[in-house]
Amino acid sequence: MTEIRSAQQIWKAALGELQIQVNAPNYRTWLANTAGLSYQDGQFAVAVPNTFVAEYLEKNQRSLIERVLTGLTRHEVRVQFRIDSYQQYPARSIREKNIPAQQASFPLLNPKYTFSSFVTGSSNQLAHAAALGVAQNPGHSYNPLFIYGGAGLGKTHLLQAIGNMSVANNMNVLYVSAEKYTNDLMQAIRENKTEAFRNKYRSVDMLLVDDVQFFSGKKQTGENFFHTFNELHDANRQIAITCDRPPRSIALLPERLRSRLEWGLVTDVQAPDFETRLAILQARAKQEPIDISEDVLELIALQIQQNIRALEGSLNRVVAYARLVRTMLTPALAAQVLKDIADNETKAAPVTPALIMEAVVSSFQLTPADLKGRKRDAETALARQVTMYLIRQETECSLAEIGRELGGRSPATVSYAYQKISSDINNIPSLRRKIFEIQQGLHVVSPAD
Repeated sequence: MTEIRSAQQIWKAALGELQIQVNAPNYRTWLANTAGLSYQDGQFAVAVPNTFVAEYLEKNQRSLIERVLTGLTRHEVRVQFRIDSYQQYPARSIREKNIPAQQASFPLLNPKYTFSSFVTGSSNQLAHAAALGVAQNPGHSYNPLFIYGGAGLGKTHLLQAIGNMSVANNMNVLYVSAEKYTNDLMQAIRENKTEAFRNKYRSVDMLLVDDVQFFSGKKQTGENFFHTFNELHDANRQIAITCDRPPRSIALLPERLRSRLEWGLVTDVQAPDFETRLAILQARAKQEPIDISEDVLELIALQIQQNIRALEGSLNRVVAYARLVRTMLTPALAAQVLKDIADNETKAAPVTPALIMEAVVSSFQLTPADLKGRKRDAETALARQVTMYLIRQETECSLAEIGRELGGRSPATVSYAYQKISSDINNIPSLRRKIFEIQQGLHVVSPAD
């Protein structure tokens, strides 16, 4: 069995997977500032910065964390959350000494979210250009700027990049989630402090609101935000907003607020293409820095297709796992690590040998009879070996069962094919890409009839 290393290394690997399974705000709030403290006799201690974080993780995330740690260590793990004020936690915000006094109580911006660290591609070029225009000419370029798109595609990055550039230009910036805006309003009403709430949200130079879909169905919040919007807009104060859908698709939102949200520029961010995903991974590896080969980055970019957060989390997990077990980071190792967290957000039908053979013959432009027959030309032999490899990877079939599916081949022949393809995908990029394209097709869910 592979030797398990320090608690710090194990926890870094765990965070890579947790970053994918937990939404971004929860990850930043509850997990980003934690560290592995100790691991002994099945007890794993996680250092947390305060009692509040410890109580939240104990109540809401214990079972998930224990499942991830058990998967990494291959042993049953019980987790404990310990407050450790001496632990060196990751920096999470701009240094407070650089923040105007009136902003000290507001949520702080992540200094990593800048325009220079944002990788552009065909899926996000317009949103990036608009956000940069807002930061360079606030209150005049696009007001409001409304950016929408799916989770983990870079909306928060762009929103905070606007904030970071504006803070650097000595503007009074307030970045807030729609949920916090709602909670602040409810608390102000309960405590009869609505004037303080008004001063907080309507005296800033720039208001950045994340995940405004949270306002859906909250009539009082929607009405209040409508007036906040009007007051800021009338004073040429910049407003920028993110959402998971366009304004017209936000249900149960006051019509006049929906109209206001469409006054400026509405733009979207989409899932990145392969080249953009690879560029994101290259930039992240350079930023850290991480010593990782192009082949491994390409494999991750092929596996994780829809979500930038999942893409970066997968890179973190692969690197942390390689360090954890002190082994060379190869495409084969990366594929093994990512097998259970690859981008299969919806469940496809069970993969069967027949389904795999159908996908292979389509990719190689052959027939099922070619795979099961005795043709030995190079293309057919390769397709047959790829089929054996994929059935072994994707199903629970034994070597003998695989051999029977492929026209009565022996278990030894199947074993040889599996080992050969496992080796070749490390050395032949074109074959590796072809195989992963076949695998992605196997896990696509067909639309309902």
